[in-house]
Amino acid sequence: MASAAFEEIVEDFEFLEDWEDRYRHVIEQGKAMDPLEDALKVPATKVDGCASQVWLHPIIENGVFHFDGESDAMIVRGLIAVLRALYNGLTVAEVLAVDARGELARLGLNDHLSAQRSNGLTAMVQRIRETAAAAAA
Repeated sequence: MASAAFEEIVEDFEFLEDWEDRYRHVIEQGKAMDPLEDALKVPATKVDGCASQVWLHPIIENGVFHFDGESDAMIVRGLIAVLRALYNGLTVAEVLAVDARGELARLGLNDHLSAQRSNGLTAMVQRIRETAAAAAA
């Protein structure tokens, strides 16, 4: 159950055979995001468990989930963009139903990220799920 935006990333990854090209593509996704306002980079939006600085700012309107994010590491900023493609525009119930591990495995990220980056990605997914669960309650 992935969004059209995420499916587009999956298709791009299928076209890019070399992992270095895929890595660059993830970074380009992050560069294309608007920066998070400094006023939103506060302890409440900071994600613990990431090797780099990461902030996620969720917005839930009429039961629909969106978030913006920022990181001081280019690859992590790209991973935030990938997660935005996966989750933005879904209802909170749909967010909770997403098998993030399975969807991200379609990109082969688990095989090519360092343990620290994988842990950080897991922490970001956990924060997204916690936010959606709190909104659904």
